[in-house]
Amino acid sequence: MHEIKLGDVTVTRVEETHGPIMPTGAFFPTMPDEAWQEHRDLLVPDHLGADDDMVHVAMQTWLLRSEGRTILIDTGIGNDKNRPAVEPWHRQQLDYLGRLAAAGVQPEDVDLVVNTHLHLDHVGWNTRLVGGEWVPTFPNAGYLMPAVDFHHWNPVNNAGIPGSVNEYAFEDSIAPVHAAGQALLWEGTYTIDRNLRLEAAPGHTPGHAVIKLESGGDRAMFAGDIIHTPLQLHHHGHDSCFCENPAQARDTRRRLLDWAADTAALVLPAHFSGRSALEIERHAGAYAVKQWGPFSRY
Repeated sequence: MHEIKLGDVTVTRVEETHGPIMPTGAFFPTMPDEAWQEHRDLLVPDHLGADDDMVHVAMQTWLLRSEGRTILIDTGIGNDKNRPAVEPWHRQQLDYLGRLAAAGVQPEDVDLVVNTHLHLDHVGWNTRLVGGEWVPTFPNAGYLMPAVDFHHWNPVNNAGIPGSVNEYAFEDSIAPVHAAGQALLWEGTYTIDRNLRLEAAPGHTPGHAVIKLESGGDRAMFAGDIIHTPLQLHHHGHDSCFCENPAQARDTRRRLLDWAADTAALVLPAHFSGRSALEIERHAGAYAVKQWGPFSRY
């Protein structure tokens, strides 16, 4: 099953790709090696390779239908993108739009795109290449982008972008949306509708955000990149190598995981592969998986 109902909101998982991404020590430089072994039963095979100790992740979109609108949360890596720093993503060719169509959605049907933050693997399908030009993939949609990230990842303002993993992402996946008049820049909090609200969750990037769902008796959090592996539940003080402000990321992670545990919210991280969603509980001063969500593994 790739579709569930939370209150009045239908949630569908649309996967772009999944698999190994980086060695454990490179992805989480401060995480103790023994932690991966201690929790191996939790992690293998969906979040950790059985034989190679590579971290496994998914690139996926959460497709929401709420109050008559079609909403996409994050848009993956994209096709044809120039990504010299990440060879597997460089000018890739995947049938993401075919998978979106299988979920019943054509690009023209999308009303709103939400980028939780503006890293390259969350904005790729914002645009597609048409006649040699980058154009918005979803012509009728507004694109909610954190204003703080919009300015931070603009190479005009950030000398650290050339040569980094985010090189060219602003030019091919963000600026064309803004030029088309479809970018909706926000900060702080933003109410999408009666069921959905954006909330700033900085640390991973300066403008990183989560989407909280409260509908009927259901609670959920589309958690973006506050957490990349279930191991961070048990070791929540360790960050990925891509967190811009690790101390702030840790504070944000603890605050939001507390909220999820207190409200029995379903947590839907951007990159968990396999069953993808989970409920958490407090455990021994940290957190643990209470139960996995109802999504099928693939």
